[in-house]
Amino acid sequence: MPRHWRFAPHDRAVIGRVAQELNCSPLLAEVLVARGLTSGKQAREFVTASINDLYPPDLLPGLAAAADRIVAAVQAGRRVTIYGDYDVDGVTSTSILWHCLKLAGAQVDYYIPCRLEEGYGLNIDAIRQLHSEDPERLVVTVDCGICSVDEAALSKELGLELIITDHHTMGETLPDAAAIVHPRLPGHDYPFVDLCGAGVAFKLAWGICQRLGDGTKASPRMREFLKSSVGLAAMGTVADVVPLVGENRIIVRYGLSTLVEKSTPGLSMLLRVAGLEKTEEFTAEDIGFGLAPRINAAGRLGQARLAVELLTTDNRARAAQLADYVDQLNKNRQTVERKIFKQAKEMVAEHPEWEDHSALVLASPDWHPGVIGIIASRLAEHFERPTIMIAINSETNVGQGSGRSYANYDLHSGIAGCSDLLIGFGGHRAAAGLRIAADRIDEFREAFSSVTTDNHAPTKEDTEVAVDAEINLEDLTHKAVKELEWLGPFGAAHRRPIFCSSPVHLVDAPSRMGGGDRHLSMRVRQGQKVYRCVAFGKGDWVDEIAAVDGPLSICFSAGLNRYRGYESVELNLIDWKPAPAPVVRVMQ
Repeated sequence: MPRHWRFAPHDRAVIGRVAQELNCSPLLAEVLVARGLTSGKQAREFVTASINDLYPPDLLPGLAAAADRIVAAVQAGRRVTIYGDYDVDGVTSTSILWHCLKLAGAQVDYYIPCRLEEGYGLNIDAIRQLHSEDPERLVVTVDCGICSVDEAALSKELGLELIITDHHTMGETLPDAAAIVHPRLPGHDYPFVDLCGAGVAFKLAWGICQRLGDGTKASPRMREFLKSSVGLAAMGTVADVVPLVGENRIIVRYGLSTLVEKSTPGLSMLLRVAGLEKTEEFTAEDIGFGLAPRINAAGRLGQARLAVELLTTDNRARAAQLADYVDQLNKNRQTVERKIFKQAKEMVAEHPEWEDHSALVLASPDWHPGVIGIIASRLAEHFERPTIMIAINSETNVGQGSGRSYANYDLHSGIAGCSDLLIGFGGHRAAAGLRIAADRIDEFREAFSSVTTDNHAPTKEDTEVAVDAEINLEDLTHKAVKELEWLGPFGAAHRRPIFCSSPVHLVDAPSRMGGGDRHLSMRVRQGQKVYRCVAFGKGDWVDEIAAVDGPLSICFSAGLNRYRGYESVELNLIDWKPAPAPVVRVMQ
């Protein structure tokens, strides 16, 4: 459906006052007012959010009990095994806790399940293996475990002490673990419930450091560790696409500086292969598009343990080797994605009967289970409906699926409505995973589409673009655009400022760029101002825009493109429409 542009109401007097009180450009003041910050004092408090504004760690539900047990295990000389996940959030969570316990002198190791062979989270075989190797060890999950009821029961039966730390949606029954750390734990009222796994792990490490210090403050050495670990927490927070507000915004804002200033050998080498080692002003987008895909590629292609090693090694030569390897994995991942995305679109075209389905369920034995989540996201946007992609294992006839929502649909609830057809499932409102017998996929496709039809009627508000201000392109001075960065870091629930401008004219024909010609590039003019405009993943727009006979109305965010020491304003195209015809007034 065409996207609706919703314009924020503005009071010019308020905008002028904020600009004066903050001594900033009218453009920034207009955005601040659109975001509800109607005084210089409010805006200044938002912009200067401090690491000291984080809530004390023991306030997090279950953390005190977990930290006490971990410290007791360390002091008793017991092995502590961190059981992580294979995505960026899980890898950074594992690395944070590993660094903390290593500094404490603990016997610490980690276990990362193989995405391709074991799937997500705790599993029975791993529990048995960990117990047989060392029945006295303490197992601490990070970014997983809250739905592992059977696995926790087995741990208790075996006498294997288990602590679960997680942030995912929990089921009706909680696992019977020695301690559970979760922002939404029933019976508690934590002030900020949107921490990701790395945020929870950082808070747990903070609590451990306090206990290893004087009970309130960590030792100087541990304080330095905590400062550097915020960078890892920032990586996990951005990559997991949790709302960048509240504590998450503080973690990312502070962590962006520590990623460079206090980087480990592995992070330094990761910055190098991503071409970010000389970046002066690090942004959340640098994590999202530069660092996170390389860490994620390792997990998606079954090599997550190497990603953890990269973030924990102190050997620069090994770090360089691992960074080059994950960079190559990322390039391989991109090639595989382009191929599967093309196959998936062809599959939809071959099944016109799916046109009336309110959701897509696609399956193939030729697809790599590690990358289908990314492709599901692209397909959901392309076909404008929730999408689940399933990679079928031909040997076991079991499909591993990954889904993404569209237009605010509660995907987790939708899948839960068909759970009788599944082997298992889990995830979030916006993203979820599942396992299913191959011979039940057709049945699941019909059931899931039916459930979605009954529970999802997208409105224009669900896909609308919230525009902060309608402007002329001449307002986008270098100084004004640079000031917009004060509002960062930007991400989920705190997007970059969005503007619209009309009419603008094409300077020349739009073109495709990037691997697989996925992206769009064009130049637009308004008056004497000409700007380059890019749209990532929107190569299909090239022909549509070129066919427009006349000027355009464009919706975009603005940023600074830095290349070889030179900065220029660049527009990121979000949406477009043919510009309305000018109103001709006839004099009577």
